[in-house]
Amino acid sequence: MANTRCWIFVGLLAAFAAPAFAQSFRVQCPDDTITHPSRLNDNNAEPTYVGPTQYGTAPVTVNGTGGGYQTPTSNVNGAIKCQQISGGDGYASMGDGTQTYLFSFGPLSGLSDIALGNPGSEFPSVFNKRFPVAVQGGGPGSTLLVNRMPPGYPTNVANASTVPLSSTQLDSLNSPNTFNGAVGLDYNVANTVSIYDITQGPGGTANIAAGTGANVVTVIGNAPLSLNLIPGVSKVVIADQPDLPAGYAGTWTVYAVNIPNAYFPETFAFQYVAGTTGLAEVTESPDATASFPQLLDGHVDPRQIMDVGVMNGNIPAPLMAIDEDDEFFLTLTNVGMIMRPDLFEQHTVHFHGYPNASSFYDGVPDASVAINIAASFTYYYLAPDAGTYFWHCHITPPEHLQMGMVGQLFVRPRQNRVPTTTTLNAALVQQQGDLRTACRRYGDTASPAIGQFDSPPDILCSNPVPIPPPAGTTPATGGGTYAYNDGDGSTRYDVDYPLQMHGFDPNFHFVGMTFNPEGFTDMKDKYFLLNGRSYPDTVTPGPLQTQSSDAVNHFSQPLSSIINIPAGGKALLRISNLNVSEYHTLASLGIPMQVIGYNAKLLRDQAGNNLYYTTNSITLGGGESLDVLLDASAFTAAAYPQLGSDDTPLVFYLYTPNLDHLSNDAENFGGQLTEVHICKSVDPATKADLSATPGTPCARSAS
Repeated sequence: MANTRCWIFVGLLAAFAAPAFAQSFRVQCPDDTITHPSRLNDNNAEPTYVGPTQYGTAPVTVNGTGGGYQTPTSNVNGAIKCQQISGGDGYASMGDGTQTYLFSFGPLSGLSDIALGNPGSEFPSVFNKRFPVAVQGGGPGSTLLVNRMPPGYPTNVANASTVPLSSTQLDSLNSPNTFNGAVGLDYNVANTVSIYDITQGPGGTANIAAGTGANVVTVIGNAPLSLNLIPGVSKVVIADQPDLPAGYAGTWTVYAVNIPNAYFPETFAFQYVAGTTGLAEVTESPDATASFPQLLDGHVDPRQIMDVGVMNGNIPAPLMAIDEDDEFFLTLTNVGMIMRPDLFEQHTVHFHGYPNASSFYDGVPDASVAINIAASFTYYYLAPDAGTYFWHCHITPPEHLQMGMVGQLFVRPRQNRVPTTTTLNAALVQQQGDLRTACRRYGDTASPAIGQFDSPPDILCSNPVPIPPPAGTTPATGGGTYAYNDGDGSTRYDVDYPLQMHGFDPNFHFVGMTFNPEGFTDMKDKYFLLNGRSYPDTVTPGPLQTQSSDAVNHFSQPLSSIINIPAGGKALLRISNLNVSEYHTLASLGIPMQVIGYNAKLLRDQAGNNLYYTTNSITLGGGESLDVLLDASAFTAAAYPQLGSDDTPLVFYLYTPNLDHLSNDAENFGGQLTEVHICKSVDPATKADLSATPGTPCARSAS
């Protein structure tokens, strides 16, 4: 990760001398960290939860520069996830057809997943892949793989000239060939030096020390290959050249560094062990080189970043989802705003209400860093307590939030990873051994026991062990999906939906595009949105697209607002209000709303009593979130025979009772209104009944 001022300095240098490796855009996604060592954990999958991570003290290294800190030794929980986003501008389409200009975040990774309405947070094995497009080049009949992605990707994959997309188009977005890696990720330019002398064994004109093994090769460069070569770790490539004996060429592991020799300083020389002996010394070769192998180390092709990132705004901003105990690396790349070239706007990412360990990654520019145009910065997070959060830019928040720089984030609980053979209560008791998230109470059966009159260690903890169930009750076991670590299965759901409430003032957006002063005191929303859409777009399946000023279609509003619930099941609504100036109310008639969490905290008191409540409407101010279960337990095929068919669901409505919010720019029949369907079945991945006929309410597509 780069200090912003450092990258500005590099950019100024590049204006005078532009070597091939100079750049300001970078990404970061390690597959091995101190917290998640790959030798103990597959960081490309979520492990089963069997107890708290166990730690030991890392030994101090020989040179005294490391060690002495806590490192995992077993039961490593969580994995690593990464995401890349752009900060810039774009357009979105309102329910009455109006195109609205945005300051916005857009996806630069997980593009196909985000287009399908899924989170763009990816495991390293997915994120760290180059875009593999085959093009002709490199000589007759040859094919080169280059990192070339057209603007608007993946609208071109689905041939999305119209919306809604068909089932075939949606399938094309979900095929194994679609790309979810980091846009622009490419091999770094390998450092290369000319070889002055290469010899095997002791002696030679280079006067290599006696006792050197007969198969040890000493390479003396015209300059140091690197001052940070690490014996036993670093790899070097000796190029195959006509004047070198064949046994020298290949990729080798460095054996030793800083080798005394007769020609150059010790730092110019290193050694490796060859697979054969008896190789002749070669001095002053005109072609022989030593280099590093090509690596994916965060280097990106800036053209690809600009091709895809410019005018690629999303509303809501790209969805993020991580699991408790994950490490999350989020790269923000500021591509500038092509419609407002006069603005040198910085951007940040602020996770609202999220307990960061350090303000450095909090995104508030006063205590953190702000990202300049043509720069990237990687934020680091360790997933905290489960729940629904949200995020936004913290540069001039009233302006940037109103203009669309808002998105949603949720953290899935450890309880999702509890095996079916373990009771949820026992698993939550186990979690009390994790000092980072422990939430103790008297009588919770965890060790060491807490006395009746002892103060709990953390009065702000979010999910204490629940009170014991009534006698004779069968305890809930793992294997389901839950909103929180509840310990009793009370937050279990079948399918979940992020639902972001927001509003736009079209006058403010128009002024923001036309170089005029923005009237903050006159700000008044006239478009009222659910997931960036107003009715009737809220009931359009699949992503919505907008043609931007670059004449390219972009999936500007990927999140549908249709809510499909399986018969007799429950849907979790992850509701947030990111409006600058309005309270928002949502009502559900016919399907009870059970509120189970508020601002990413389970509604439970410190004695373990659930404080959930059932209602038919909820109201949120700007900067608040709720977790709500829509409970369709009473709607079964036995009670409603029509649910025996995939094509005849029950239809309900989720809407705002604020009548002025049921409009699109003061026109009736718009705003915050969407449909809730009770379907025969719902696939949790696609949020649709895959057996339903296209065009019916529960179907994946409208055609």
